[in-house]
Amino acid sequence: MNPTDVAGPTHSPAGPPPFDPSRPAVPVSYPIKTLAELESRSYFDSFHFPFNKSSVALRNGRCLADRPRMLVCHDMAGGYTDDKWVQGGSNPEAYAIWHWYLMDVFVYFSHDLVTLPPPCWTNAAHKHGVKVLGTFITEWDEGRVHANKLLATKESARMYAERLTELASALGFDGWLEDYPKRSAAVAGDRKFDVYVGIDIFGRGTYGGGQWNTNVALDVIKSGNVSAALFAPGWVYETKQPPDFATAQNRWWSLVEKSWGIMQSYPLVLPFYSNFDQGRGQHVAIDGGQVSSAPWNNISSQSFQPCLNFSGDSSSDSIQVLVDFKEASYSGGGNITFKGTLPDVGYFSTKLFHGELLLGDLPVYFTYSAKLDGNSLIGLSLEFSSALEVKISVLLASRGNTLLTMNQFSSKFNKVIMPRWVTKSKTDPGWVILDSSISMNGFTLTEIHALCYSSNPEFGKLRSNLQTDGKVFKSSLSPNPTQYSAILGHISVKTSGQDFVFPPSTSWLVEGQDIEWTSGSQKSKTLGVKLGWRLKDGKTSLFPKYNIFVEKLSNQGVGKQEYLGVAHVEAFYVFNLVVPSGTSNLKFIIQVCGVDGTSQPVNDSPSFLMQNVNPPVPGGRFWSRKCSINIIFSIIAIVTVIYLYFSRIIS
Repeated sequence: MNPTDVAGPTHSPAGPPPFDPSRPAVPVSYPIKTLAELESRSYFDSFHFPFNKSSVALRNGRCLADRPRMLVCHDMAGGYTDDKWVQGGSNPEAYAIWHWYLMDVFVYFSHDLVTLPPPCWTNAAHKHGVKVLGTFITEWDEGRVHANKLLATKESARMYAERLTELASALGFDGWLEDYPKRSAAVAGDRKFDVYVGIDIFGRGTYGGGQWNTNVALDVIKSGNVSAALFAPGWVYETKQPPDFATAQNRWWSLVEKSWGIMQSYPLVLPFYSNFDQGRGQHVAIDGGQVSSAPWNNISSQSFQPCLNFSGDSSSDSIQVLVDFKEASYSGGGNITFKGTLPDVGYFSTKLFHGELLLGDLPVYFTYSAKLDGNSLIGLSLEFSSALEVKISVLLASRGNTLLTMNQFSSKFNKVIMPRWVTKSKTDPGWVILDSSISMNGFTLTEIHALCYSSNPEFGKLRSNLQTDGKVFKSSLSPNPTQYSAILGHISVKTSGQDFVFPPSTSWLVEGQDIEWTSGSQKSKTLGVKLGWRLKDGKTSLFPKYNIFVEKLSNQGVGKQEYLGVAHVEAFYVFNLVVPSGTSNLKFIIQVCGVDGTSQPVNDSPSFLMQNVNPPVPGGRFWSRKCSINIIFSIIAIVTVIYLYFSRIIS
C-alpha cells in the first residue's frame, strides 16, 4: 500500500480538489503558507498533525558543542518531495542523508513562510545527536508584507514568536533558522562558534566553487576556527552525479570528513542497536524473515549509521564494503555486505562505529547476525581506552575452531573471546546469530570494527628466497588469496537486566476511527481507517516503532498476515486496503518494537478487530461503521412506521 495522491483521484478536468488538511487522507507533511494560518493555529486541527510529531528525542540534550560546528541545510528540490509521506513512500531511490556523524545541526528548508521539518528528518537526526531547525522566511514583495504585519507591534511580534515556539515544541524539533548562519564575528564576540560561514554546494558565489571542491572552502573555514554551514548537499542527487547516488554521496561526504572529521560519536549509552537501515530499500525483514517485497522509503526507519570508510578506489581494497539493499536483510531493508579476497595477512578490518561508551561493573552483551558463505567468518573488533589512556583491543570471534582462532589472533589482540552461543534464525536458517559478553569496568568503548577472516586459511607453498651469498636459504609461509563473502545483519549491545519486557496485549486500548469504504472490482471493497492505540494505564509508551499487519479473515479459517507498514507514533492510517468479497472480519495487529531491536511476537501483540466487513456498499460511496449503524436504525424506524400504518388500516 503506497501513497499516490494525497488529494485523492481527479474529479474534474481541472484536476484534484484543493488540499483539505481536515479531511482523512494519507498522512503528509506540509508547510504553513500564510500568517493567518499561523495566527489561527489551524494546523493543530489538521488530520495530519498527530502523524507529524517526531518520536525521537535529541539524545544529548539541546546544547551544542563548544567547538567549530557543522550546519547542513537541506534545501533540496523545494522540499516536501518523497519525504512528505509520513508513513513512507514507494521510491527506493528517494533522497536521504546518512552521514549524520559529520554534522551538528540540520535545517529543513523550503521557499514557504513556515517550513515544518517532516518528522522523518527529525527522527533520524535526533537519533544521531543532531539538532533540527525549521525555517521562517519572508521573501520578495509578499514577504515584505508579511514582515510589516509581523513587526507592526511588539504584541504581534510576540504572538507570532509564540506560535512558532508552540509548533516546534508540539512537533518535537529544536527551533528555527532566525539568518542564523549570517551572523558576523564582530557581533558574536566570544560566541565565535555561533558564526557560520556558508557554502553553496551548487557553487553559486562560493569560494572554491563548491561541488567536488567543497573541501577547499571547508579547509579555510576550519583554519579560521569558526563554524560552517553547507547549503544544498542534495546537489549530488539533483544533478545525478555518477556513477550512482549512493557512491557519489559517500564520495562527497568523505571530502567533508577529511576536512573536518567526525562530529558525533555513538554508542554513548546502552542499549545500542543498528540494522544499518538507511530508510529506503527493496524489501522489509523482521527477525530474519522477509515480510514485504515492495520497494519503499521512510527516513524515520533509519538506524544508527555506520562510519564506513570511502577510499574512492575499489581496486585498492581487498574486500568491498557497502550498505546493501538487494541482499536479504535480517531487519528492516539494509545490511552491510563484505565481498572480495582476503589480503595476505589473512584478515580484513573496517570501522563501523566511533563511540564514547563508558562501561560499568555489569557485563556487556554483544549480539549480531550474519550470513556466511563457505569458510567466511566475521567477528567484532573492539577498541577500549581508560582514563589513564591505556589502550586495549578485544576480538569477539565468530563461530569455529577455538584453537585455530586463538593461534591466528592471540598475538594481535589483548583478548580473544569466543561466542557464548550460536543459533540460527527460526524464520531463515541462513542467518546465524552470535552472542558474546565482556566485562571492562572503567573503560570506554571507542571503536567497533568488523573483522573478516576465514575458518580454514589455506597456506601456500613454501617460498624459498636465495640470499646473496648463495648458501643460506630463508623460508616463509604465506596464505593464498582466499575468496570471501559475508553479510552483517545487525548489531545489538546491552547489559544484563536490559532485556525488553513487552506489556501484554490486554494492556493496550486499540481503536479504529474515520472508517471509509469504497466499492471495488469483482465485488471487492477498499478500506480507509485510522488506527490509534495507547496503554490503558495512561503511561507514556517508550517504544520507537510499531509494525502494522492485517489478517483478512473468512468464515472458513484464519487469513494470511499482510504487512502494511510501520508507525513511529501511536497512530497509523490504513488506506486503499483491498478487501475481497469473501472476507468476513479484519484483524489489525500492532507489533510493538523495543529500542534494543527486539519485537513482540505477533500472536502476543495488541490488535483491533473489525467484524462483518462485507455488507453491500450503497452507491459505491463512502461507508463507515457509524453510517451503517445509522442506516440500520433508519431502516428499523421505517419498517416500524410502515407496520404501524398498515396495522391501523387493517384494524
